[in-house]
Amino acid sequence: MDYDPTTLEILVSLSLGLGLAAACGFRIFVPLLFMSAASLSGHLQLGGAFEWLGTWPALTVLGIATLLEIVAYFVPWLDNALDTVGTPAAIIAGTVVTASAVVGMDPMLKWSLAAIAGGGAAGMVHGAMALVRGGSSATTGGLANPLVSTAEAGGSILLSALAILVPFAGVALVVVLMFLGARLFSRLRGRRATA
Repeated sequence: MDYDPTTLEILVSLSLGLGLAAACGFRIFVPLLFMSAASLSGHLQLGGAFEWLGTWPALTVLGIATLLEIVAYFVPWLDNALDTVGTPAAIIAGTVVTASAVVGMDPMLKWSLAAIAGGGAAGMVHGAMALVRGGSSATTGGLANPLVSTAEAGGSILLSALAILVPFAGVALVVVLMFLGARLFSRLRGRRATA
């Protein structure tokens, strides 16, 4: 079997994009901030239309947006409101970060993959976290929501860093989290059926 660097580059960039897209499901601006910082430091090459992410003004704006987003999720009534508007925003952000990370691919195929895989990963993670936050609000009156917010912010930071530094490990973590989430969901659903 011949070594094809283009195939390897595509797989690495797709893994990077999917890891960052899943991180968008936790927090929308954290992965974009990481992409901007990685591009400015020379650790990430952004394609044509996304080179603006690797500028100092973009890093500044994304840093402020990230800080505001993280703080906003600690406000009890605002966190649930953000989950409502955050779902479509996470899907769009997941699509954009995947498309910006994928290299060496026909644009039609790239955007199709970005919308399906990247947007899908971000939407699934965000939807799962919205269910967790809703359950937390219902069972604790919102008292445990700051813990959920801390876990989400930490998850987004960890997944963003992992996706940029070790893209295949980032995708592996996403697969493991989705598997564990599906098992937890099926167990909870099974308990409700027997109750």
